Amino acid sequence: MKKIVGIGFKDVGKIYWFNPNFLNLKVGDKVVVETVRGLELGHVVMPIKEIEDKSFEHELKDIIRIASEKDIKDYNKYEAKALEDYEKAKKIIEAQKLEMKTLGCEYTLDGSKLLIYYNADGRVDFRELVKVLASEFKVRIELRQIGPREGAKIVGGLGPCGMELCCKRHLREFDLVTMKMAKDQGMALTANKITGLCGKLMCCIAYENLAYSEAKKTMPSVGDIVKTPNCEECKVQSVNYLSKKVKVENDGKIEEFENDKIKIIKSNKQNKEKKTKEEIELEKEVE
Repeated sequence: MKKIVGIGFKDVGKIYWFNPNFLNLKVGDKVVVETVRGLELGHVVMPIKEIEDKSFEHELKDIIRIASEKDIKDYNKYEAKALEDYEKAKKIIEAQKLEMKTLGCEYTLDGSKLLIYYNADGRVDFRELVKVLASEFKVRIELRQIGPREGAKIVGGLGPCGMELCCKRHLREFDLVTMKMAKDQGMALTANKITGLCGKLMCCIAYENLAYSEAKKTMPSVGDIVKTPNCEECKVQSVNYLSKKVKVENDGKIEEFENDKIKIIKSNKQNKEKKTKEEIELEKEVE
């Protein structure tokens, strides 16, 4: 068995596991650790626990120390400096006319490295840019390309619901979201209805996916032929998986029934699973 502790570097960021290194740590404690980016100040978000040695394929890095007042002061100083230098870096990058969008920047705890995060559709030749940035800021420069979802998490904003983006507010990691989930929930399959500010499928689509998946096991789908109290063979027009009600067409009239009053005669499953050309194109764009 080995002891591990969960460390976060942002208010709502991914949790990384470290060896507590015999330190008595509790949730909320600030600590100094070494990462691939250099020395960083993190905070304990998951308490110390024991796990089997084979649970991790690689050796965990140690917590270097509990953060001192100087560490916290340095962190605050470089965080403020990063905000100032972000505007300078953005102007320099724009002047280079490179196909990239600058999203944010941060310093390591000792101020020896400036990390600049950006989005780009493809590879960017920024060899000359790094020289200009290093000359301006007099530190090591690391340009890090991140995906659209990670970019939205850095920048933040309001979602279609009018609330702060989930990735900024409470999502530490991104779950799998698929077009099938949106389709199963009866959402309008158009980009402006199912995508967030990042241009990818909204993370919240996954929240109710399990409820819809379970409901679909016992309910018909649009296009199915069913038997109702009023007709022997009716075609399903719409399904409300949450209220468990089904609308059918009977002699040109639309009737609604509770799911337990309906029996499936013929399933439209094969046609249902076929993707239209528009759906395939949209899937490539947003997933």
